[in-house]
Amino acid sequence: MPRFALVTALLFALTACSSTPPTPTPAPTSSSAQPPAEQQVHVSIGDSYATGLGPGGTSASFARIVAEKSGRKLINLACNGATSADLATKPACGPDAGGKTQLDAAVGAVRGRKAGLVTVVIGGNDLAPCAISQDPLHCATTTVAGVRNNVAAALAELREAAPDVQIVGLTYPDVFLGAWVNPSFPNGKNIAQLSVPMFQDFNGTIAAVYAKFGAKFADVTNTTGGYAALTELTQDPKYGQIPTSVAKVCTLTYFCDRTDVHPTPAGHQAIADTVLAASR
Repeated sequence: MPRFALVTALLFALTACSSTPPTPTPAPTSSSAQPPAEQQVHVSIGDSYATGLGPGGTSASFARIVAEKSGRKLINLACNGATSADLATKPACGPDAGGKTQLDAAVGAVRGRKAGLVTVVIGGNDLAPCAISQDPLHCATTTVAGVRNNVAAALAELREAAPDVQIVGLTYPDVFLGAWVNPSFPNGKNIAQLSVPMFQDFNGTIAAVYAKFGAKFADVTNTTGGYAALTELTQDPKYGQIPTSVAKVCTLTYFCDRTDVHPTPAGHQAIADTVLAASR
């Protein structure tokens, strides 16, 4: 018997055997009753990774999974196609947007609350063109500098509004590893190889920004195998012997066969697990 149940049983037995019945505790009056605790919120800002967009439409995103598992009310302000600059300049999406930008709506949602969670997934749309540019690494370096500044400005406002709110920034699976097997890319193996240092640079830079503002960083690239050596091979049922990291991105996103960067249901679950682990 669990300790709590045993103690409860003993107290009940002692009370039942007492010669003097216990004095009943009066029920609380309406004036002494405590109001119900305010439900914590999970404010989600970012791009289509947060909205749950996929080739078949919108489905359960990692944000919804995280909110449900943590028992928080989801306020999802993310917009499909959003860049880091859009957070403070374009209207938010979803029923809670209220005509404000994602950043302004998020600040309004967390201000004055004692606890909650904010997740930020942004930068993929900034970085996407670099994978097919003539100089991907130079493009990534320049682009990451802009993302860093935009994210830092957003975090500064969120921290000013809610100093104690938990913030988790996250990155993406390295979807461009899927170019290894995607016939749309004649030089797919080269793109996959270049994507590894590109994501390493992006993630390292952005993680440092989140840390500066006391936020956690969920390295989704790492947890989905994106840093593994491309010489580590596995037998894939569809593509044959390919790098293990490529096989993972083919399972977790739609990039390999549909050239769609969005996560599959398994991908959203993997991202949610990474966010939940970072927020503990």
